Amino acid sequence: MMKARMNHPVMVVPDAMKALQALSETAKQGLPEKLIELVHLRASQINGCSVCVDMHPKLAKRAGETDERLFAVGAWRDAPYFTDGERAALALTEAMTRLSDREDPVPDAVWDEAARYFDEQELANLVLSIAAINVWNRLNVAVRQPVGAWKV
Repeated sequence: MMKARMNHPVMVVPDAMKALQALSETAKQGLPEKLIELVHLRASQINGCSVCVDMHPKLAKRAGETDERLFAVGAWRDAPYFTDGERAALALTEAMTRLSDREDPVPDAVWDEAARYFDEQELANLVLSIAAINVWNRLNVAVRQPVGAWKV
């Protein structure tokens, strides 16, 4: 079993925990919980964050998400289970998570498609939510936070 390199930074710096939890909670407002969990799962898959890949399907299931959709989120482009709005959110998630993979990290086409399905407030919350999960992923991966250390 993997052992953490250190105590999790948010446990060492409690104000960081408060700030990150506040950001995560604020960003969820006005967006469907199932969408947030799909976005969080997809970013976590890309970042190789085992803690979040374990946690977010459980949270999604509690919100009423189906196994079929959870199993297919990594192949959302080819799976018939997602709405156009969910696809736009997942494309934005991938672009924002893979910033260094292309010259234009978040292309206008990806942004414009997301803007078709989300008003400015929703889009702001979606962007903040994607940024927040990327912070959590990076912290967990850096310290090698083991799966199961935090129960949901």
